[in-house]
Amino acid sequence: MDSALPLQKRDIGLSEKLKSLRLLLLDVDGVMTDGCLLYHADGTESKSFHVRDGLGLRLLMESGIQAGIVTGRVSGALQRRCLDLNIDLIYEGILNKADVLSAIQKTTGVEAEHIGFVGDDIIDLPLIRLVGFSAAPADAHPLVLETVDFVTRTTGGNGVVREVVEKILQVQGKWQWALEWFYKKR
Repeated sequence: MDSALPLQKRDIGLSEKLKSLRLLLLDVDGVMTDGCLLYHADGTESKSFHVRDGLGLRLLMESGIQAGIVTGRVSGALQRRCLDLNIDLIYEGILNKADVLSAIQKTTGVEAEHIGFVGDDIIDLPLIRLVGFSAAPADAHPLVLETVDFVTRTTGGNGVVREVVEKILQVQGKWQWALEWFYKKR
């Protein structure tokens, strides 16, 4: 375990952290995608997002938990995905992700201990260490894996977000409600 990790973060159980979560922040490349960047001859790029993550985010937000993005890159593909999912809390081009935490808290009214973040690489560590709950995909950098509260069974771009969302909703007792909401909408 990373010795720089605050003692309080190690002492609080996973269930307690998840019960109080009100906002889930996500990195993009390596979490919502597999981390590969596809560049086209015209200079544009493409990203592939897993449909299960999209439904998971809809269930999360319908259950009263906010969602947002904090990513080091700027991408038209991400902007389109967020538009499709009605996510408007988007911080792109952020190289020091910890720097935006106070702005996020001010915008959302959610304190750091009630915020979760899913990241996969060393650029994510400063924010991982500041929030109340942290998670990473199974193929994250080893330093991230030893620091986070929860490691998914899935790898980046293959349903990581959905796995985290289901865990949150189950612990908060909202999973059954979310399923019923989904089936009623159909």
